[in-house]
Amino acid sequence: MNKKLAGKVALITGGSRGLGAAIAGALADQGADIAITYVASAEKALAVVEKLRAKGVRAIAIGADQGDPSVAESLVREVVEKLGKLDILVNNAAVAWQGKTIDAPDIDNGAMDRQWLINTMGVIANIRAAVKVLPDGGRIISIGSGLGTRIAFPGTTDYAASKAAIVGYSKGAARDLGARNITVNVVQAGIMDTDMAAGSKDNLPPAVMASHAIQRYASVEEVAATIVFLAGPEAGFITGSVIDVNGGFTA
Repeated sequence: MNKKLAGKVALITGGSRGLGAAIAGALADQGADIAITYVASAEKALAVVEKLRAKGVRAIAIGADQGDPSVAESLVREVVEKLGKLDILVNNAAVAWQGKTIDAPDIDNGAMDRQWLINTMGVIANIRAAVKVLPDGGRIISIGSGLGTRIAFPGTTDYAASKAAIVGYSKGAARDLGARNITVNVVQAGIMDTDMAAGSKDNLPPAVMASHAIQRYASVEEVAATIVFLAGPEAGFITGSVIDVNGGFTA
Protein backbone atom coordinates (compact mmCIF):
# COMPACT_ATOMS: atom_id res chain seq x y z
CA MET A 1 0.00 0.00 0.00
CA ASN A 2 1.35 3.41 -0.97
CA LYS A 3 1.43 5.68 2.06
CA LYS A 4 1.25 9.31 0.99
CA LEU A 5 3.07 10.69 4.05
CA ALA A 6 5.93 8.18 4.12
CA GLY A 7 9.18 9.93 4.99
CA LYS A 8 7.42 12.93 6.54
CA VAL A 9 7.71 14.06 10.17
CA ALA A 10 4.71 15.56 11.93
CA LEU A 11 4.43 17.38 15.25
CA ILE A 12 1.01 17.32 16.93
CA THR A 13 0.57 19.40 20.07
CA GLY A 14 -1.74 17.94 22.68
CA GLY A 15 -1.38 14.54 21.08
CA SER A 16 -1.75 12.34 24.14
CA ARG A 17 -5.55 12.08 24.08
CA GLY A 18 -8.77 12.87 22.25
CA LEU A 19 -8.51 14.56 18.90
CA GLY A 20 -4.73 14.93 19.09
CA ALA A 21 -4.22 11.19 19.54
CA ALA A 22 -6.63 10.51 16.66
CA ILE A 23 -4.72 12.91 14.40
CA ALA A 24 -1.41 11.30 15.36
CA GLY A 25 -2.79 7.85 14.55
CA ALA A 26 -4.27 8.93 11.23
CA LEU A 27 -1.02 10.58 10.11
CA ALA A 28 0.96 7.51 11.21
CA ASP A 29 -1.39 5.31 9.17
CA GLN A 30 -0.15 7.24 6.13
CA GLY A 31 3.49 6.64 7.05
CA ALA A 32 4.44 9.83 8.89
CA ASP A 33 6.82 9.72 11.83
CA ILE A 34 5.20 11.44 14.79
CA ALA A 35 6.10 13.72 17.69
CA ILE A 36 3.36 14.51 20.19
CA THR A 37 3.36 16.90 23.12
CA TYR A 38 1.77 16.45 26.52
CA VAL A 39 1.48 18.34 29.80
CA ALA A 40 -0.35 16.35 32.46
CA SER A 41 0.29 12.67 31.85
CA ALA A 42 3.51 11.19 30.52
CA GLU A 43 1.94 7.76 30.98
CA LYS A 44 -0.91 8.52 28.56
CA ALA A 45 1.50 10.07 26.08
CA LEU A 46 3.79 7.04 26.14
CA ALA A 47 0.79 4.75 25.63
CA VAL A 48 -0.06 6.70 22.47
CA VAL A 49 3.58 6.50 21.36
CA GLU A 50 3.55 2.71 21.72
CA LYS A 51 0.42 2.48 19.57
CA LEU A 52 2.04 4.67 16.94
CA ARG A 53 5.22 2.59 16.88
CA ALA A 54 3.10 -0.51 16.41
CA LYS A 55 2.03 1.02 13.09
CA GLY A 56 5.67 0.87 11.95
CA VAL A 57 6.63 4.53 12.34
CA ARG A 58 8.99 6.37 14.64
CA ALA A 59 7.23 8.20 17.46
CA ILE A 60 8.24 10.31 20.45
CA ALA A 61 6.48 12.24 23.22
CA ILE A 62 7.76 15.58 24.48
CA GLY A 63 6.59 17.35 27.62
CA ALA A 64 5.74 20.93 26.65
CA ASP A 65 3.30 23.38 28.21
CA GLN A 66 1.59 25.19 25.35
CA GLY A 67 0.61 27.90 27.82
CA ASP A 68 4.25 28.97 27.84
CA PRO A 69 5.09 30.31 24.37
CA SER A 70 8.79 30.38 25.23
CA VAL A 71 8.98 26.57 24.91
CA ALA A 72 8.23 26.59 21.18
CA GLU A 73 11.83 27.00 20.01
CA SER A 74 13.14 24.17 22.19
CA LEU A 75 10.18 21.97 21.23
CA VAL A 76 10.83 22.29 17.51
CA ARG A 77 14.56 21.87 18.07
CA GLU A 78 13.99 18.60 19.96
CA VAL A 79 11.77 17.23 17.19
CA VAL A 80 14.47 17.94 14.61
CA GLU A 81 17.21 16.50 16.83
CA LYS A 82 15.32 13.25 17.47
CA LEU A 83 13.47 12.72 14.17
CA GLY A 84 15.75 14.55 11.74
CA LYS A 85 13.40 17.23 10.43
CA LEU A 86 9.88 18.66 10.59
CA ASP A 87 7.46 18.67 7.66
CA ILE A 88 4.02 19.05 9.25
CA LEU A 89 2.93 21.12 12.25
CA VAL A 90 -0.52 20.47 13.72
CA ASN A 91 -1.51 22.95 16.42
CA ASN A 92 -4.10 20.96 18.34
CA ALA A 93 -3.51 21.70 22.04
CA ALA A 94 -6.27 23.89 23.45
CA VAL A 95 -8.53 24.52 26.41
CA ALA A 96 -12.18 25.58 26.44
CA TRP A 97 -13.13 27.51 29.55
CA GLN A 98 -16.66 28.69 28.90
CA GLY A 99 -19.93 29.39 30.66
CA LYS A 100 -19.29 32.82 32.21
CA THR A 101 -20.27 36.06 30.53
CA ILE A 102 -17.57 38.72 30.58
CA ASP A 103 -19.50 40.76 33.18
CA ALA A 104 -19.92 37.82 35.58
CA PRO A 105 -18.66 38.87 39.04
CA ASP A 106 -16.90 35.54 39.57
CA ILE A 107 -15.22 35.23 36.19
CA ASP A 108 -11.70 33.83 36.53
CA ASN A 109 -9.56 36.33 34.66
CA GLY A 110 -6.43 34.29 35.30
CA ALA A 111 -7.98 31.27 33.61
CA MET A 112 -9.14 33.41 30.69
CA ASP A 113 -5.62 34.80 30.27
CA ARG A 114 -4.13 31.30 30.29
CA GLN A 115 -6.70 30.26 27.69
CA TRP A 116 -5.33 32.98 25.41
CA LEU A 117 -1.77 31.77 26.03
CA ILE A 118 -2.61 28.16 25.13
CA ASN A 119 -5.09 28.72 22.31
CA THR A 120 -3.46 31.72 20.64
CA MET A 121 0.01 32.77 21.75
CA GLY A 122 1.27 29.19 22.02
CA VAL A 123 0.03 28.47 18.50
CA ILE A 124 1.68 31.60 17.13
CA ALA A 125 4.95 30.74 18.87
CA ASN A 126 4.88 27.23 17.39
CA ILE A 127 4.35 28.60 13.90
CA ARG A 128 7.16 31.13 14.27
CA ALA A 129 9.52 28.39 15.45
CA ALA A 130 8.44 25.85 12.85
CA VAL A 131 8.87 28.10 9.81
CA LYS A 132 12.60 28.25 10.53
CA VAL A 133 12.95 24.53 9.81
CA LEU A 134 10.00 23.58 7.59
CA PRO A 135 11.04 22.68 4.04
CA ASP A 136 9.44 24.22 0.99
CA GLY A 137 6.07 22.52 0.65
CA GLY A 138 5.66 22.09 4.40
CA ARG A 139 2.29 22.10 6.12
CA ILE A 140 0.90 24.12 9.04
CA ILE A 141 -2.58 23.17 10.25
CA SER A 142 -4.27 24.63 13.32
CA ILE A 143 -7.43 23.39 14.99
CA GLY A 144 -9.98 26.16 15.29
CA SER A 145 -13.61 26.19 16.36
CA GLY A 146 -16.92 27.03 14.77
CA LEU A 147 -17.33 29.49 17.64
CA GLY A 148 -14.53 31.49 16.07
CA THR A 149 -16.95 32.28 13.25
CA ARG A 150 -20.39 32.05 14.83
CA ILE A 151 -21.19 32.91 18.45
CA ALA A 152 -24.20 30.70 19.08
CA PHE A 153 -24.68 31.31 22.80
CA PRO A 154 -23.31 33.57 25.59
CA GLY A 155 -20.37 32.75 27.81
CA THR A 156 -17.88 31.92 25.06
CA THR A 157 -16.30 35.32 24.38
CA ASP A 158 -12.68 34.62 25.30
CA TYR A 159 -12.64 31.10 23.89
CA ALA A 160 -14.25 32.19 20.63
CA ALA A 161 -11.92 35.16 20.25
CA SER A 162 -8.83 33.06 21.01
CA LYS A 163 -9.79 30.76 18.14
CA ALA A 164 -10.81 33.56 15.77
CA ALA A 165 -7.38 35.14 16.22
CA ILE A 166 -5.74 32.02 14.81
CA VAL A 167 -7.76 32.39 11.61
CA GLY A 168 -6.38 35.88 11.02
CA TYR A 169 -2.83 34.82 11.84
CA SER A 170 -3.04 31.78 9.58
CA LYS A 171 -4.31 33.80 6.64
CA GLY A 172 -1.43 36.24 7.07
CA ALA A 173 1.08 33.41 7.41
CA ALA A 174 -0.28 31.81 4.24
CA ARG A 175 0.54 35.02 2.38
CA ASP A 176 3.99 35.26 3.95
CA LEU A 177 4.92 31.64 3.22
CA GLY A 178 3.31 31.18 -0.19
CA ALA A 179 6.58 31.70 -2.04
CA ARG A 180 7.92 28.62 -0.24
CA ASN A 181 4.80 26.57 -1.07
CA ILE A 182 4.16 26.14 2.65
CA THR A 183 0.42 25.87 3.19
CA VAL A 184 -1.27 27.27 6.28
CA ASN A 185 -4.85 26.31 7.06
CA VAL A 186 -7.35 26.15 9.91
CA VAL A 187 -9.76 23.29 10.53
CA GLN A 188 -12.75 24.52 12.51
CA ALA A 189 -13.87 21.41 14.29
CA GLY A 190 -17.35 21.02 15.69
CA ILE A 191 -18.28 19.71 19.11
CA MET A 192 -16.81 16.22 19.49
CA ASP A 193 -17.01 13.33 21.92
CA THR A 194 -13.72 14.13 23.68
CA ASP A 195 -12.79 14.65 27.31
CA MET A 196 -12.32 18.38 26.65
CA ALA A 197 -15.98 18.64 25.63
CA ALA A 198 -17.26 16.32 28.34
CA GLY A 199 -18.00 19.10 30.80
CA SER A 200 -20.08 21.17 28.41
CA LYS A 201 -21.41 19.00 25.58
CA ASP A 202 -24.29 17.49 27.55
CA ASN A 203 -25.25 20.81 29.13
CA LEU A 204 -25.62 22.86 25.97
CA PRO A 205 -28.98 24.45 25.15
CA PRO A 206 -31.10 22.39 22.71
CA ALA A 207 -30.80 25.26 20.24
CA VAL A 208 -27.11 24.44 19.79
CA MET A 209 -27.84 21.00 18.36
CA ALA A 210 -30.74 22.45 16.40
CA SER A 211 -28.32 24.88 14.74
CA HIS A 212 -26.44 21.99 13.11
CA ALA A 213 -27.58 21.13 9.60
CA ILE A 214 -26.59 17.53 10.33
CA GLN A 215 -28.13 16.65 13.67
CA ARG A 216 -25.18 15.09 15.48
CA TYR A 217 -21.76 15.98 16.79
CA ALA A 218 -18.48 15.34 14.98
CA SER A 219 -16.27 12.31 15.47
CA VAL A 220 -12.55 12.69 16.04
CA GLU A 221 -11.98 10.40 13.06
CA GLU A 222 -13.79 12.79 10.72
CA VAL A 223 -11.69 15.72 11.86
CA ALA A 224 -8.47 13.69 11.76
CA ALA A 225 -9.19 12.62 8.18
CA THR A 226 -9.43 16.27 7.18
CA ILE A 227 -6.02 16.91 8.74
CA VAL A 228 -4.52 14.00 6.79
CA PHE A 229 -5.91 15.41 3.55
CA LEU A 230 -4.49 18.89 4.22
CA ALA A 231 -1.13 17.37 5.14
CA GLY A 232 -0.96 15.36 1.94
CA PRO A 233 0.12 16.07 -1.63
CA GLU A 234 -3.43 16.55 -2.94
CA ALA A 235 -3.83 19.72 -0.83
CA GLY A 236 -0.81 21.62 -2.11
CA PHE A 237 -2.94 24.41 -3.59
CA ILE A 238 -5.12 24.91 -0.51
CA THR A 239 -3.79 27.64 1.77
CA GLY A 240 -5.15 30.48 3.84
CA SER A 241 -8.37 28.52 4.10
CA VAL A 242 -10.77 27.72 6.91
CA ILE A 243 -12.26 24.23 6.62
CA ASP A 244 -15.42 23.67 8.67
CA VAL A 245 -15.96 20.13 9.96
CA ASN A 246 -18.99 20.88 12.09
CA GLY A 247 -22.09 19.53 10.41
CA GLY A 248 -23.18 22.88 9.06
CA PHE A 249 -23.00 24.72 12.41
CA THR A 250 -21.41 27.70 10.65
CA ALA A 251 -23.59 27.48 7.51
